Amino acid sequence: MKKTVLIAFLLLFQFSFSKPITETQKLAATCKVWGFLKYYHPNVTDGSKNWDEQLFQILPKIEEAQTSEAFSLVIENWIDSLGEIKKQETLKPNVKKEYFDKNFDLSWFNKNELFSKSLSKKLKFIEENRNKKQQFYYTSKPYIEVINEVKYKDFKWTDKNLRLLALFRYWNQMEYFFPYKYKMDQSWDSVLIEMMSRFSNPESEKDFALAMREISIKLNDTHASTQMKQMSDYFGDKFITADVVFIDNKAVVVALKNDSLAKIDDFRVGDVVTKVDGKTVGDLINENLKYAEGSNMPATLKNIYWAVFNGKTESIEIEFIRDNTTSVKKVKRYTYSKLKITNAKNAAKWKLLDDAIGYVDVERIKADELPSVMSQFKDTKAIIFDARKYPKEANIEEDIAQYLYPEEKAFAKFIDADLTYPGRYVWREDQKTGKTNVDYYKGKVIILQNEKTQSHGEHLVMCLQAAPNATVIGSQTSGADGGTCRFEIIKGYSTIFTGFGIFYPNRKETQRVGIVPDIEVKPTILGIQQGKDEVLERAILFAKNGK
Repeated sequence: MKKTVLIAFLLLFQFSFSKPITETQKLAATCKVWGFLKYYHPNVTDGSKNWDEQLFQILPKIEEAQTSEAFSLVIENWIDSLGEIKKQETLKPNVKKEYFDKNFDLSWFNKNELFSKSLSKKLKFIEENRNKKQQFYYTSKPYIEVINEVKYKDFKWTDKNLRLLALFRYWNQMEYFFPYKYKMDQSWDSVLIEMMSRFSNPESEKDFALAMREISIKLNDTHASTQMKQMSDYFGDKFITADVVFIDNKAVVVALKNDSLAKIDDFRVGDVVTKVDGKTVGDLINENLKYAEGSNMPATLKNIYWAVFNGKTESIEIEFIRDNTTSVKKVKRYTYSKLKITNAKNAAKWKLLDDAIGYVDVERIKADELPSVMSQFKDTKAIIFDARKYPKEANIEEDIAQYLYPEEKAFAKFIDADLTYPGRYVWREDQKTGKTNVDYYKGKVIILQNEKTQSHGEHLVMCLQAAPNATVIGSQTSGADGGTCRFEIIKGYSTIFTGFGIFYPNRKETQRVGIVPDIEVKPTILGIQQGKDEVLERAILFAKNGK
């Protein structure tokens, strides 16, 4: 009896440590190890190994491994084949770094159920004795730039090895060098598990291509998306002649791309489109959220236009409301080149409004125009800086701040990737601007913003917001401050994401949250139909009475 119990116990013990593992588990763990070694192992980070080829050689062995013990042994033998790593003497750094570590987590060394204790120990040793000098696969200027990746000009989606390489490259690039990974709705580890089958066993080329798009959208970053030529094949390359904003799951026409072409379809500003080819606008939005980039919902809605209205056909049927009457009609679609957009900029870059209130369009103002503008506005009771579009002039915010700040002041703080410790970020010194200026502008400084206020635009608002007597009016911004990093994942698939982190000097976040307005004002359907700029009107009211 005792012998039977002992045998049963031994069998149970053996099974518990030798249970079968799935392909997804193995590939996900391999992805993490491959990326870690790529950025940490001194004999890999020097570029002496063909690291892609190393992956292709190890994948068949990974496939053969049926237990966690077998898997760990394959990985350990692989690491051993890379050559000896010299143990480094621990030295005190010359410069003390203040780390931002919300993204950093290598605890998976010890938490992965596929890893043996000896494998975990090897990985930890590599971390402690990592390459701390120049890297082969990336540099920083000041945000990460991907370098020395093989392009694979003959890439075919049917090649499983190259599909997995594309996933492994992208996932690890974001794992170590996306500064806002910790702000995502979904953990990056769970994204890897979820998307693995889409890359290892896609149903079709379309499924693979859309997976490349979807994984970048999961960053919840308005800058982040993957671009490929197939997008126009799948979603169409023809546009309607109207520009819209989405309010309450309806598309409201706010401008016409081409007056003469729009007249053919009788599009009018204020028309409210409720259905497209029989589907409600709300349903079309929900179906396509996984393809539209955005740090927050307003930003996503700004970017989802093409998924709702674009297509391959020459026309579509829309249901729309005008003057409280619901109608249905066909409208034409055009390729971008044939659309011949005519909404040219005719409005003034700056002007004096009623009751001594100045107005400046920061999208178009140039630095060399500021002396004349600020001289003209120096005795006004308020200046309204309209930041609802993207500034074209580099560093225009600091040029404006010279007139608004009484002294030098910090308005932003950055984090940069630590090139000696991939995945970790270091706080940079405060970004300051301004100078001692007793003649600084003493009226109200009013900044207008909305979901089109993005990146440089958000940085501009942060800068002007730090001026005395400043008030921000409008709605949630795009929530994607910071410079962008672009690279080609593999031939035909280019991607972009926010490359470094930007915060307020007190380290308050702006990513996803955006710049929070002091007075929230959103356009309404009625206001659009009446031709009002409700945000600007609210700013003028505030300039006059301070309320």
